[in-house]
Amino acid sequence: MPRRKSRDLERTYTRRQFVEKLRRLADALEKERPFTIQVAGERLHIPADAVFNIEHEREGAENELEFQLLWKSTSS
Repeated sequence: MPRRKSRDLERTYTRRQFVEKLRRLADALEKERPFTIQVAGERLHIPADAVFNIEHEREGAENELEFQLLWKSTSS
């Protein structure tokens, strides 16, 4: 089976798109269900048992807040 290429990208969404994605994610988390999202053409399947963390970075006057979901890919 071919190995997937490494990937590190960032996608900017409108406020409305971002809220819709967060709402779908929150609904899935609340129901302890997996979550699927498409980012830059790739469909990601996040299992219900993913690990969640929040990261804050500051450099000078610039701040960054990341909500992260961590999981291992399963064989397709």
